[in-house]
Amino acid sequence: MTKAEDYFNLSQTLMAQGQSAQAEAALREAVRLKPDFAAAVVNLGAALAQQGKMPKAEAAFREAIRLRPDDPALYVNLGRVCRWQQRIDEAIDCYQRAIAINPQFEGAYSALGSGLREAGRISEAVAAFRKAVELRPDFRIAHSNLIYAMHFDPLTEPAENFAEHLRWAAKFAEPLRSTIVPHANDRNPDRRLRIGYVSPDFKNHVIGFFMEPILERHDRTKFEVYCYSGVGRPDEATARLQRHADVWRSTAAWDSNDEQLAQLIRQDQIDILVDLTLHMASGRLAMFARKPAPVQITHLAYCATSGISAMDWCITDAQMSPPGLGEQWFTEKLLRLKESYWCYRAPPGSPEVGWLPAERNGQVTFGSLNSFAKVNPQVIALWAAVLQAVPNSRLMVHATMGDANAAARKMFTDAGIDPQRVTLIGRQQREQYLEQYNQIDIALDPFPYGGGTTSLDALWMGVPLITLAGKTGLSRTGVTLLSNLNLPAWIAEMHEQYVQIAASLASDVPRLAEVRATLRPRLQGSPLMDEEGYVRNLEAAYRHAWQEWTRSASPVLRVRG
Repeated sequence: MTKAEDYFNLSQTLMAQGQSAQAEAALREAVRLKPDFAAAVVNLGAALAQQGKMPKAEAAFREAIRLRPDDPALYVNLGRVCRWQQRIDEAIDCYQRAIAINPQFEGAYSALGSGLREAGRISEAVAAFRKAVELRPDFRIAHSNLIYAMHFDPLTEPAENFAEHLRWAAKFAEPLRSTIVPHANDRNPDRRLRIGYVSPDFKNHVIGFFMEPILERHDRTKFEVYCYSGVGRPDEATARLQRHADVWRSTAAWDSNDEQLAQLIRQDQIDILVDLTLHMASGRLAMFARKPAPVQITHLAYCATSGISAMDWCITDAQMSPPGLGEQWFTEKLLRLKESYWCYRAPPGSPEVGWLPAERNGQVTFGSLNSFAKVNPQVIALWAAVLQAVPNSRLMVHATMGDANAAARKMFTDAGIDPQRVTLIGRQQREQYLEQYNQIDIALDPFPYGGGTTSLDALWMGVPLITLAGKTGLSRTGVTLLSNLNLPAWIAEMHEQYVQIAASLASDVPRLAEVRATLRPRLQGSPLMDEEGYVRNLEAAYRHAWQEWTRSASPVLRVRG
């Protein structure tokens, strides 16, 4: 064995221990001793990526491709690094090159689906994920990615989406029912309860933002709070959230060991276990399928079903999920909060609401700073109708890479929108992103996956929101926000009404200025920012779910009916 191979083997041990910086040093020495050591170059790229050193990781993967140009996995690695650097078009090209080398490479199709989803090419993304699952039926992550992508696709009917959830559950969740054993938790309906929250996003992430007031304001005389954090690289938000937990468990090292995590939760004697991820990245539904807690609830990830029978409840509210609308698309029972699904805490250091842009520049600017994954051809067609109805108006949209995103710009041009009327904004730091709302007069909500945090941010910055009421929780997020603000006039039931509301708002600049000046105080005085009231409502929902379990005949698992 050569000295270079010794360093390579050492690096593998270090990587397994999570010591990527030390592994990087060992790999650099291996490559110094043997410059054509392709495996070492590949692993160097991985070690650099794990540390967030994306430009250096990219250089390593490009060198690896030079050494092994016919290895499709290297193009997937390079594509992921490009994607992490917001160069989505380049990432898609890398994935397609991998598929050209090996048309049966399921991992390349899954990666391609993620890139296409971020690019707003949602129907193509769904097709790519389907291909990945077709090539490898046990590819659990790709199947979850398919389910999540289907929520963005206006061509996917709720019944089709629900059926895909059940297929996932039949493969990956229901076979685990045999591992579920009775829970020995004290069935006292009124005792202090132990709540467990499970998430990989206890960090600078929307889930972290929404969880902070919940963790901070839980009534500790009635609830003991455990957090199971899958955060691999903690940040300052992680530290804040950890201070608000009674018990904090770091579980990132167990990201692929569902049984170990389930065993820990059972040992902790959690009464109510709350999933905050569903089918998004790093979700733990296969762990929830083992039913480590007697009551299991999903919340905040997005308002939709998990698809698994071991999940008892889904948190929602009466506007997102009105009784009789869409309940058949849930395997869970619905726990409707008294007022709002969300509680919004204003970002620290957020800018003041500026003057109405239309007063400064003489034209109305519409905008959407949602993820471009939500901007599909049907959304663009409706926004084109808005621009046509309001002459001299402009549109500002968030798109990965901003104005350099030629593919995104082409989508608007193909819809007949003059490219001079559209501004594409790339990713920004949070304060800069919020400041961008001072350039927008009216926010346009996408569909079928409406805005959540982005819509709340717009309202906080004094920007009125026009939303289209759909038939699922994900397509009614704007409905619950505007209902809690007592602003139902901005809710459209049909596309034509959406355009009419936009044109009416845009035609009355003095009224827009008044809205801008009063919207933040209205939000502050609404249930959407009543942290104390929100957490008491959430705790009442938890207590209801717990008391129902204490009355249940089965100590193990409810039967889906």
